[in-house]
Amino acid sequence: MSEAQIECRDLWKIYGKRSDEAMQAVLSQGLSKEEVRDRFGCVLGVRNASFSVRKGEIFCIMGLSGSGKSTLVRHVNRLIEPTAGEIHVAGKRVDTMGEEALRQLRAETIGMVFQHMALWPHRTLGENVGFGLEVRGVPLAERRKSAEAALESMELAGWIDHYPDQLSGGMQQRVGLARALAADPEILLMDEPFSALDPLIRRQLQDQFLSLSEHMHKTTLFITHDLDEAIRMGDHIAIMNDGEIVQVGTPEEIVTNPVNDYVADFVEGISRIGLISVETIMEPLDGRDPTSRQIRIDAELGQIIDSFMDDQSPLTVRDRENTPVGLITIKAALKALRG
Repeated sequence: MSEAQIECRDLWKIYGKRSDEAMQAVLSQGLSKEEVRDRFGCVLGVRNASFSVRKGEIFCIMGLSGSGKSTLVRHVNRLIEPTAGEIHVAGKRVDTMGEEALRQLRAETIGMVFQHMALWPHRTLGENVGFGLEVRGVPLAERRKSAEAALESMELAGWIDHYPDQLSGGMQQRVGLARALAADPEILLMDEPFSALDPLIRRQLQDQFLSLSEHMHKTTLFITHDLDEAIRMGDHIAIMNDGEIVQVGTPEEIVTNPVNDYVADFVEGISRIGLISVETIMEPLDGRDPTSRQIRIDAELGQIIDSFMDDQSPLTVRDRENTPVGLITIKAALKALRG
């Protein structure tokens, strides 16, 4: 087992009564999703997926509806049983885990946030948020204290004794996040948690979660169908198509070096201003003298464009030790901006 907090290895999921037959045929004949459906009446949900998530990072899985992303994330806490493959979480083998150990993992190690919060209407916000602790047998006073702290972190201080129907949709989504955070899990699984919200509220919750994540250091597996959201939220992104992971990389790698036309279509309209770094587009010095105009190697494309607004002469790139390491021309900057 590596140092990854979450690791899936060669994971498969085929739904249907003839899943074992379909699995063998896929392995031996390389059948497509449509061929599996037509020949065996089965659905290929996840196809040979492998990925790892480092401790403390936000790892986004994205794809169109039906691509398999929600199916994949539900394997991590084994809400779905895999057809084949291995699942490792926090150093433990989940796909072979017994029922008691699995219940403990779900209660103590993993928190899950869904698109629809499914809050109990007859319970107060405090009771909803403290439910995970209630399952663990934590005393009422301690549950309430944890619920208060979680609600406060989501800007819902003073709402602990209110009921879900007294809240807006965005506030209910905050309650769902607070419920996941109250039990203080190491890992968060978030399945399109903001997709049903208005754009402004969605962005506010993204900002709020990123701020919380920065100081709480939770390992997060974040599912989305929105590439803008994946790029904004993710340290790494996995793009899925027909149950298969087709590319994994940083947001910059995904945008600047798509592996096929499917990924290229996804990233075509994405703004590169705050995404592409100096290091990606600079040319080596190759014996040329540094220019008087300079820029740091960790600057972004937007800063480069700003530098060329009044002066189009080349920029010298300096590394973190202030050593000249490259040059950037206006042509390279405009090419990067255009994609």
